[in-house]
Amino acid sequence: MADFDLAIIGGGVNGTGLARDAAGRGISVLLVEMNDLGSGTSSASSKLIHGGLRYLEHGAFRLVREALSEREVLLRMAPHVVRPMRFMLPPLPGLRSPLMLRFGLILYDLLGARKLLPASRTVDLTHHVVGQPLNRTFHYGFEYSDCWVDDSRLVVLNALDAAEHGAIIRTRTRCTRAERRDEWELVLNARGRREVKTARVLVNAAGPWISAVADTVLRQPLSSPVRLIKGSHIVIRRRFEHDYGYLLEAPDRRVVFALPFAQEFTLIGTTDENFVGDLGSVAPDAAEITYLCDAVNYYFRDKVTPDELIWSFAGVRALYDDGAARPEDVTRDYELVLDQRDGEAPLLTVYGGKITTHRKLAEAALRQIGHFFEAMPPWTAGSRLPGGEFPPDGFDALVAEAMGRWPFLAAAHAHRLVRAYGRRIERFLEDAKSMDDLGPSFAGDLTGAEVRYMVENEWARNADDVLWRRSKIGLKATPDDRAALDRFITSLNGKMAITAG
Repeated sequence: MADFDLAIIGGGVNGTGLARDAAGRGISVLLVEMNDLGSGTSSASSKLIHGGLRYLEHGAFRLVREALSEREVLLRMAPHVVRPMRFMLPPLPGLRSPLMLRFGLILYDLLGARKLLPASRTVDLTHHVVGQPLNRTFHYGFEYSDCWVDDSRLVVLNALDAAEHGAIIRTRTRCTRAERRDEWELVLNARGRREVKTARVLVNAAGPWISAVADTVLRQPLSSPVRLIKGSHIVIRRRFEHDYGYLLEAPDRRVVFALPFAQEFTLIGTTDENFVGDLGSVAPDAAEITYLCDAVNYYFRDKVTPDELIWSFAGVRALYDDGAARPEDVTRDYELVLDQRDGEAPLLTVYGGKITTHRKLAEAALRQIGHFFEAMPPWTAGSRLPGGEFPPDGFDALVAEAMGRWPFLAAAHAHRLVRAYGRRIERFLEDAKSMDDLGPSFAGDLTGAEVRYMVENEWARNADDVLWRRSKIGLKATPDDRAALDRFITSLNGKMAITAG
C-alpha cells in the first residue's frame, strides 16, 4: 500500500491549491518543494486577481469568464489577502480606439457575474483624484473593477489549509528520482537526508521547472511543448496617494499596470519576453526596466527613471506552447496532461495557469485524477482560507477591532497585520499589553512574535522567507536588520529541532 494517495512536485500556487483541494476531499497528500513556498513564479506576479482584459482581443472568452467568476469567489475566501481595486484606463491617442475600449469593458462586466464589484464607467479625469498624477492631455478615462492579491501569502495560506486538512508539506525537499511502477517510488533529499516515499498518483506542478523534472526526475520528456515567458516588474517610491490602479497601453499595444504597493510604493509591470537561461537567477534586464519606465512616462507627469528603483523582480511562466508568434500572445490558460498507462501509476503534468484560476485548476485536475481515489465532492468554492473568516467588506472593521483589543498597535501596523493574517493575528498577539511583549523588533514594525509564528506555522526558514514572501518588509530592511533576523530565525529553528528530537 502506498504511503500517499497523491504526491505533488511544486510548492507554487498551483501545487498548494491542488494539495488543499485534495486534502479537503479526504485524499492523503504529500507536497514537496525544493525551495520555499511560492519562491518562483507565484511570488513574482503582478499581484492581481483579474480576468485579463487584453485576453478578450485574442478571443479567450472561456479563460476570461472563468477568471472573472473567480474574483469574487477568492474575495470571499480570503478577504484579508484579496481586496477589491478600481482601475483607471486612460486611452492613449493612436492606439485602441476609445469606443473599442469602452465596448471591451462592457463585455468584461457582462462576463464577470459581479455581485460585490461595481461596474465600469467613464470618468472625467480633470475632476477626479486618479487624474491628478497624469499628464494634462488626458481628459477622460475608463474606470473598472478587479482585485489585488498578496500572491505569496495566498500560496502560504493554501499550504497552511492543506496541512490543516492532513496534507504533508515538505519545503527545502528535492525529489531527485521518481520510479514508475504500479505506484510511484519517490526519492527525496532534504538537506542531505535521503528518504523514499510512495504514491498512487504523481503531479508535476513545478512551474518553469516542469521540463527539468520530466527530464531528470521522471526520465521521460514532456509529451506536450512548453513555452517559457519572463515577466518583469519594478518598484519605485509612491507616485500617487490614492488606492486606484492604472492599466496603461504601451505604444507597442502591450499593457502595463501601475499599482499602489506595500503602502509606500508603486509597482509597475509586466513585460513578456521569451526566456532561455538559468531559472535560478531570473531578473529583469536593463531593456525591460527601460521599457517599463518609458511605458508609464507616456502617462505620468512625474517621470520614472531606472536609477530610482527600490526593487525589481521577475518570474518565468511555463505556458502551453500554442505556437503564437509573440510571447504576449501565448495562451495564459492552463493545460492538464494526464499520462495514464496500463499497469503503471498515473502522471499529471500542469502547464500554465494564473493566480486567479488556481482554485479552478485544482478542481479540473481532480476531475481528471479523482477516479483513482475515493474522493469527496468539490468543496472549496464556499470555503475560507485561514484567517479569512470575516465578510468581504469587513476588513476595516477588523482593523478597528484589532486596535481596540491591542491599543498599542499603530494604525499602519494593525492594517498590515490584518492584511496578512486576518483573524489569525490573535495567534501571536495573544495577551500582549505593549510592543515590548512581542519580543525583539526588526525592520519596520516586524516583531519576534510575528516571526516566531511564521517559523512555527508557515515554513519560514530564513530572512528572505520572512522579508519578501510572507511580507514585503524587505523593502525597508537594512543589512543589519537582515543579519539580526537571520540570527533570530536560526535560534528558533534550533529550538524546534531540539523539541522535535
